Amino acid sequence: MMQSKRWLLPEGVTETVPPESWRLEAARRALLDLYWRWGFDLIRPPLIEYLDSLLTGAGHELDLQTFKLTDQLNGRMMGVRSDMTTQATRIDAHRLAATGTARYCYIGSVLRTRPEEPGGSRSPLQVGVEKFGDGHLASDLEIVSLMLETLSVMGITRSYLDLGHVAIYRRLVAACGVDADLEPTVFDIVQRKSRPDLDRLAVDERIDTQTHIRFSALIDLNGPSEVLEQARVALGDIDPAIDAALVELGDMVALIREHYPDMPLFLDLAELRGYRYKTGLLFAAFAPGLGRELARGGRYDNVGRAFGRPRPATGFSADLNLLAALGEFADSRTSRGIAAPQDNSDGALLAEIRALRASGERVITGASDDEAAASGCDRRLTLIDGTWRVSAIPTKSDDSHG
Repeated sequence: MMQSKRWLLPEGVTETVPPESWRLEAARRALLDLYWRWGFDLIRPPLIEYLDSLLTGAGHELDLQTFKLTDQLNGRMMGVRSDMTTQATRIDAHRLAATGTARYCYIGSVLRTRPEEPGGSRSPLQVGVEKFGDGHLASDLEIVSLMLETLSVMGITRSYLDLGHVAIYRRLVAACGVDADLEPTVFDIVQRKSRPDLDRLAVDERIDTQTHIRFSALIDLNGPSEVLEQARVALGDIDPAIDAALVELGDMVALIREHYPDMPLFLDLAELRGYRYKTGLLFAAFAPGLGRELARGGRYDNVGRAFGRPRPATGFSADLNLLAALGEFADSRTSRGIAAPQDNSDGALLAEIRALRASGERVITGASDDEAAASGCDRRLTLIDGTWRVSAIPTKSDDSHG
């Protein structure tokens, strides 16, 4: 009988080992320090919650992505979190019951039933920030800025920013009188930017000529920020909310150009990720040649209504594993390690080891030469003239020249 491969992990589930796990932990700490400096407070939502909470509001989008299980204590259905946005909303609404502006950050593992893209992860290490209680454009700019600063900390030097606004599609559907049964089909066509499928709806007389013209224009409205002027010509004066969304996009473009003048900027008015609960600006960061976002976010006002506290909200999230894999973040710790003898009877040796560790050094005791080398030790603690001293371990090249 063939022995089962017990060491294999489920598809889309990953693990990290040294030294990458240490690099990832250093990145986590660096990002939390960044968010603290910006005034965001750390929250740590639970890994599992009851479904009626976990899938409330924004969580409805996550139903198919959520692993479900039964609580053996009371028989209620629970879910393993696949995203932390809803959890942050619940914490803001009930656990903290914050008044005024509140800022939160989080980093933790999430689990999804399927990857968001072929070959992607089902166990991202989600990092993100959420800001509640302020509906002004300045808050959207703050979140976009922090998203770009996150990429900078992770050593991602080549990226571009993509902007959209869900109100344009939402109000266009209303203005054109798209039937509720047909809307999911139109939504899918717009997301795929499939002109042939949209043309087929017109040929089959499922949409009228004006609706066909407007949604054809929407599909084509993507590219450099100059697209905004084209959007004003194609979609202006259809609905006041569309006009307001275009103004808001123009204002955000101007702010980003002022704060990040070297950041390539694009508009995609047909990008609607998170459409069912997002209410305003959408933004995402991409890397050239990578067919998925580095990070994404947007405004989702009133998402807390299901928890009894409708509040303005905006935020972003990313997969720290992906950012670490693509970026050039380097662990700032330069010390590799010190190999020391194992002798519990030598008080001077023990005192020196304690002092070195207290100063931030990594000291490995009782390791053989091979084990010390495998652990990355570049120095050793040796007894010289009755005193324990740290000295460099000669490299093979040093030995060859000796």
